[in-house]
Amino acid sequence: MIKHYPLLRSLAIYREMPWRFLLTALLFIAGNAGLALQQWLVGHAVNDVNAGLAVVRQADGGLDASVAWHWLWLLLAVALARGVLQYAAAALALVLSQELLTRLRERILQQVQELHLGYHWQHGMGEMITRTTRDADKLRDALISFWRQVVETPLVVLAAVGLLTWYHPLLGLVPLLLTGIGLWIFVRQTGRLVVLDREVGAAYDRVNQDLSEGIGGVRVIKSFALEASRIERFAWQVGFFAEQARLALAFASTRIPVPQVVVALGHVWILSYGALLVRDGHLGVGELVSSLLIATTLVFRIEGVGRVMQVFADARSSAERIWQLLDARPAIVGGAAPLPTGPLGLRLREVGVNAPGGGRSILEHCSLRIEPGEVVALVGGTGAGKSLLASLLPRLADAQEGRVEVGSDEDGWHDVRELQLDTLRRRVQVVPQESFLFSDTLAANLRLAAPDASDEDLHWALRMAAAEDVLERLPRGLDTALGDRGVTLSGGQRQRINLARALLARPDILCLDDATSALDALSEQRVLANIRALRHAHGRATTLLVISSKLSTILLADRVLLLQNGRIADTGSHAQLVGRNAIYRDLLGVDHG
Repeated sequence: MIKHYPLLRSLAIYREMPWRFLLTALLFIAGNAGLALQQWLVGHAVNDVNAGLAVVRQADGGLDASVAWHWLWLLLAVALARGVLQYAAAALALVLSQELLTRLRERILQQVQELHLGYHWQHGMGEMITRTTRDADKLRDALISFWRQVVETPLVVLAAVGLLTWYHPLLGLVPLLLTGIGLWIFVRQTGRLVVLDREVGAAYDRVNQDLSEGIGGVRVIKSFALEASRIERFAWQVGFFAEQARLALAFASTRIPVPQVVVALGHVWILSYGALLVRDGHLGVGELVSSLLIATTLVFRIEGVGRVMQVFADARSSAERIWQLLDARPAIVGGAAPLPTGPLGLRLREVGVNAPGGGRSILEHCSLRIEPGEVVALVGGTGAGKSLLASLLPRLADAQEGRVEVGSDEDGWHDVRELQLDTLRRRVQVVPQESFLFSDTLAANLRLAAPDASDEDLHWALRMAAAEDVLERLPRGLDTALGDRGVTLSGGQRQRINLARALLARPDILCLDDATSALDALSEQRVLANIRALRHAHGRATTLLVISSKLSTILLADRVLLLQNGRIADTGSHAQLVGRNAIYRDLLGVDHG
């Protein structure tokens, strides 16, 4: 049942901190009990003043103010105690709320990392950033207000109504009814506030997405002189977001005062009816003053609920968006079987993969076999599904039909869906054409593949990737910061560092998805020759699948696979395919004979 109330689900994380939660609640209870006690004491003090008991003139003409001092020191002591309790409760509530938010953000980050690539492609970077930042911040604001408005306010209402009822039943009954009506109006308005905030959140998503694309694609924008149009587009997105926010604010500012006025009528009732009770001798002046203080406290507190109501409405919408993310089930979950310890080959058996959303078939009855240690090139036309096939190997995507297997005839063949996912991705590496480097040092980027690698290991990996010259040109060597996405390096340099990072993991299967497209023929030849030499250097063959349309790359392969119409249409050496397959010749632009 709680699953349908995302804000309550967020607050339920407090169950993980039961003792601190209980201590905070007890401090709030004690502080509000002190408030009721303080107002009750004020009433008695006023009665003594009204009766002339606070300061008494003695027979010798002096004044005896012992009763007045008694009330003064007692009220000061209660106020001081309440102040200490309120400070402790507020501080602990803030710490507790921040702890809850930290745990929630950790779960968001973990979920973002575990969700499959298809989810990221569908929802976009802007939406992910919004849910992790803006939505989490709005939820934080509600968590901070939770203790005062959800815990403390009911205590204040109970204490106030209880004390008023003790003075006279009607003094407490009418304010209670008016408070209930005011809160009911607040709740009725919350639904519309949630809808408005959801629209504001969607507009904010588009602002974030546009900003991310504007920063990430700045080179394209400058190349085509699109600065003015992108600025105009972004300004429109910001303007639309501002308009949605204005509508939400206008609704809140015009609707929220209505229940506040309803609750404030209780103050009028206590003043008028209480005066009648004083006149008839059923209530003392001190009790009337105390009742008015209680009513004032009640009105201010309910007005505080009105001010915070929009915060809770925003948080409810944000919590819903956060839990939509957290409830998304990863489409790819690892199995329990360990990988075989020997060299790994690759086998696809009647594999079929459809486009996202159940569209057309991209791979259909696709079968191939690569033996451990073999170097194979994969060629095909644009959109043939080469990169999709590569993503199946480390399970960045899954086949809807057939089996993707790794292993060998000696150790047996194993479906990748049955294998431990972390181990599979360490031993099966795919290096894409798009080189991504983090804004960290060269050493830190390389050690992503092997955190315990020594500097000697890093130099070995760079040498294997023909990237020694890159290291020599960096002013601080391995400790040089590469900038955002490696912006300080050329495309070929980034590709070679990505290759070095993959080789540092010592993979059993390495797939280069056009990962050498920016390399010159000599550097490419050195890289592939170094990978072949791994068999002799480490006694373990690395199976290499090279996706490329460069003739110089294909000539280095033992065998070539031609991907056409979603399946392997032909296989053989380069010379064999040139001799018998016209489509292959057209793809590479070579003549027969």
